[in-house]
This record gives sequence, C-alpha cells and structure tokens, in this order.
Amino acid sequence: MATAQPVVVSLADLKSGNISFETLQEAFGPESLGILVVKDVPAEFPRLRHQLLSYASYMGNLTEADFEKFTNEAAKYLVGWSKGREQLKDGGADEYKGSFYANCAFYVDPSLESAQPTEKFTLEEFPEYLAPNSWPPNETLPGFKPIIEQMCSLIIDTAVLVARACDRFAEKEIPGYPSAYLEKTVKSSSTTKARLLHYYPMPEEAMAKGQEEDNWCAVHKDHGCLTGLTSAMFIDELKTDAKVPDFGEKVPDLLPTLDELAGSPDPQAGLWIKDRKGEPVQVKIPRDCIAFQTGEALERITRGKFKAVEHSVRGAYAKGIARNTLAVFTQPNLEDEVDLDQHISFGEFARGIIAKNTV
Repeated sequence: MATAQPVVVSLADLKSGNISFETLQEAFGPESLGILVVKDVPAEFPRLRHQLLSYASYMGNLTEADFEKFTNEAAKYLVGWSKGREQLKDGGADEYKGSFYANCAFYVDPSLESAQPTEKFTLEEFPEYLAPNSWPPNETLPGFKPIIEQMCSLIIDTAVLVARACDRFAEKEIPGYPSAYLEKTVKSSSTTKARLLHYYPMPEEAMAKGQEEDNWCAVHKDHGCLTGLTSAMFIDELKTDAKVPDFGEKVPDLLPTLDELAGSPDPQAGLWIKDRKGEPVQVKIPRDCIAFQTGEALERITRGKFKAVEHSVRGAYAKGIARNTLAVFTQPNLEDEVDLDQHISFGEFARGIIAKNTV
C-alpha cells in the first residue's frame, strides 16, 4: 500500500497571506488528496494534544453508568457520548470506537452551548446541532471541558487562516464569489462541531477475520468546510492503565497524561485517503502539526474548484492498542448557503447526510 506526502505550509505563511494558488490547488484541487498540513503551530499545541488525547482513553474506559450522564439520545447521539451509532459499509454499527461530540459555539460566544434555534431550524427538528452540549461531570473527568475548548479554539483559529487563503483563490477564480465568504463562515459559525475519538483495542475475533480497509471507520466524505485533525495518539492499554485514577474527595484540576507510543505497532493503521484515481493511500500527520481536510460544503461553496476527499481509518492489528484523535468540523451556520447557485442552506444539505450515516 502506498504512502502519500501531503502538502505542508507554515502558520506564518498563512498569517502573511503567502500561500500560492498553486499550493492550494495541489492541496485541495481536483487532482489533490484534499489535505493540507500546517506546521509551526502555537507552542501550546503539543501539550494540549497530549492532554486531550489522554482524556479520550480515560473517557473510553468509563462505566456504562458514567456514559449515561453525558449521552443524548434525543440529539441522535451527535452531542455528548456515542458508541455503536454510526453506520459502517456492511450496514453494521461502529462498535470499535467511541466518540464525544461537542458543539463549538463557545468559539463565537463563551456562554453558548449550541447554535441558537431559528424559525426555520428548530430544536425539535434539528437536535443534532441545536441541543446543548452534554459534558461529563467534572468529578468524572476533571479538567476535560477547558482542555477540549482550548484545543478546539486553537484549531478553529488556524482554520480561519486556511479559509482566508481559500477565499483569495476563489475570489480570483470563481465569478461572483462573495468577498471573504469562507473566512466569515468559519469565523462566525456556531455549528462547528468537535469529535474526540477513542478507537478501542481491536478484539481478537476481529483481528482473526483479517484486514479490512475501514474496520474502524467506513469510507466517507466529511460534509462541512474544513476538518481540522490532530495526529493520532497510540496507547498500549495492556501496559498503560487508562482508567481514571481514584482521587478521593479532592478533585484534581487535570488528569495525568498517559504514555504515548512512538507510533503504531501496525504501520498500516491510521488515516487512509482515496486518491483521485480511487486508490487508497496512507497519510501520516506529524505530531506537532494540524491537518485540514476538505469537506462537501467547501466543494459546493467553491463550485468544485476544491474537492471533498474520501477517507477512512484502519484498525491496528496489534493486541491492546488504542488510537485516539480529534476532528474539528468547521461548518457553516444552518442558514448559511453552501450552494450559491441553487441557494441551498447548510442545514438543508446536512439533514440528508446525517439521516444516511446514523443507525
């Protein structure tokens, strides 16, 4: 299986507007892999990444009684904890991974726990975006909420700069493209959603079946604008105790970070992208970088100049190995248009996709 090298740019070049149109085409265009890696990110990023991805293992190893405290069935399990609710290619459910979904409306207004309902998009009709966050109690996962908020804010800050570079290209290449449209969309959106993922160690019976292309996450496209990704953190949960330590009555400010493996014991585990010829290629994100993938809303907004990318995640065929990562889906407000010709809003566009992907 092939390994592909993604396009890499520096945060400084994004800030100064020094990203060429050729670079953007190479990263996001019709012949691209649909991924851009940003290096030289803020100094606090590695610490936040290690802390947050450690929480993913702590969360995944909580009890069912704990999960009930921050599970929201009415929101179609797209707020709070979710396990076994996403449909895989064989029609089964994703029993090998657990997810925590957080609305990132706090980026726009720290007092918000979700986007605000409107006359067109009501809480009753659209709970997956409009239901408030379901946070784990602080005594269950001490310090979790501020860490994920800090990390998501840093990633969205970077996404705004990537969006600005995309706008410069689109304003020149697409007739009638509204000035700074994507940057305004990413910066002002209260529907951006984060997904903290804990891919459980694969059970022996699953490993015995043999390797499948997407045994942890079915091949799919994201439906937002830009998806911010951290590199994955691999943990040997046979050697590292991922249960929340007993801290008695004194609740700590943070839980300790967990030991991270240098890499996956299975070199083929991780993110795979289908290139434009339909061939799967592996893409590795450096630990100190943030990657951005294209989504279907971006493809529509740019009238196909930038293409959404199909991708999947492969399991680690190694006993006891868990994989943790964070995805931040920057996406328009529900009433923002994603198809500027047909005047289709993001809410209308997303509704059909969510119905298709959930069990």
